[in-house]
Amino acid sequence: MRAVWLREFGGPEVLVAGTAPDPVPGEGQVLIEVAHANLTFVETQFRATGLGPFTAALPMVPGNGVGGTVAALGPGADPAWLGRRVVSSTGGSGGYAELAVVPADGLHAVPDGLPLDSATALLADGRTARLLLETAAPAPGERVLVTAAAGGVGTLLVQLATAAGARVLAAAGGPRKLALAAELGAAETADYLRPDWTDGPAPVDLVLDGVGGTLGRSAAGLLRDGGRILSFGLASGSWTDLPAEEAVARDLAVLKLRPAPERIRAATAHVLAEAAAGRLRPVIGRRFPLEHAADAHRAIEARATLGKTLLDVRP
Repeated sequence: MRAVWLREFGGPEVLVAGTAPDPVPGEGQVLIEVAHANLTFVETQFRATGLGPFTAALPMVPGNGVGGTVAALGPGADPAWLGRRVVSSTGGSGGYAELAVVPADGLHAVPDGLPLDSATALLADGRTARLLLETAAPAPGERVLVTAAAGGVGTLLVQLATAAGARVLAAAGGPRKLALAAELGAAETADYLRPDWTDGPAPVDLVLDGVGGTLGRSAAGLLRDGGRILSFGLASGSWTDLPAEEAVARDLAVLKLRPAPERIRAATAHVLAEAAAGRLRPVIGRRFPLEHAADAHRAIEARATLGKTLLDVRP
């Protein structure tokens, strides 16, 4: 099968297209004919450093999420899955390939009427956005600041928080990204490429921060006393540093996302159903052929993408 190999950590050029043996499903597993591979910023960080939530020995085929059709079953897998359109995590490896083996109990059926690429775009970012909203629980009328608002998670957070009745302040870099956030329902936008981006907005009740670092720290400065912050990403390279003494002095709640497996599964099913019903729109900003995975990583790292970036594995 066609696949993309990671044989050493480094720049995007270490992702090299080639071939790999066809995988065979084992006990309780299924074989997916992959149509699309989901890309995340975390995968670019892992490729560069070997650090992150994934663990695998080199050489490896990277990729943590796929969408496709179940083509074969291992012993003990439910026969009802055969031929079904599905999305699934891979456990951190094996996604950048024509075929992927995954546990059958981790599959999510794609609802009728929902395109497979849209479902793949929702796999990681959709469940994350849903879990963030469940954890932070913005009340109708609350002001919610979303950083990285034009990214894969951010575009979904803007929609979900707006649907919950919150007034969303979307922060992103540049007019193209701000226009997208406004199109998705943001009541206000702020361009954090401007050094004075925090001067104009009124205080907010909640910060959902996907950037971290200095920018996340600036976002936390917009919180009203008694507000709350929930960080979900470190696109800057580091988490937002909010000193404990400041949090106490301002009565700020620093929320954490620690979902149980059943909540993750329920969140995934929820966003797939919402998208199928037309109430949630995954934004696929860029797509690349499988062999151009290195170019896809370059685009993500250059902040040159909107929403989700996909690898298209099959026509």
